[in-house]
Order: sequence, then C-alpha cells, then structure tokens
Amino acid sequence: MKNLIRDLRGAQGWSQAHLADLLNVSRQTVIAIETGRYDPSLPLAFTISKLFAQPIEAIFFPEQEPA
Repeated sequence: MKNLIRDLRGAQGWSQAHLADLLNVSRQTVIAIETGRYDPSLPLAFTISKLFAQPIEAIFFPEQEPA
C-alpha cells in the first residue's frame, strides 16, 4: 500500500522521531509505513488520519496493478 505520510510529515516540518512520538509508535514503525513495508492497523490509520486532518483514503491508497 502506498501512502503520503512522508510528504505530509515533511509539510509539517516533523522528523520521523517526532511523528513516532505523536503516534506512540517506534521510529522504525514510521519508517516501515513510509516505505510501504508495513501497513498500519486500522486504529493507527485512523490516528494518522486525525493527526493530519485528512481522510484515510487521501493518505493511503493501493498500489496500481499493471494493466
């Protein structure tokens, strides 16, 4: 799953460590989510959505399958 977390975090001027603190997760979790190696749980996705004041579907979207 792709996401815009890195862009949203950068727009706020937040480090990965700061975002991790706000979400109560490890910095490694933030890195894994940003790089698409880990899909957050639904509760964590809702927390991220609230934090950035964006709907979940504006932050997370499926990778496009080749046509």
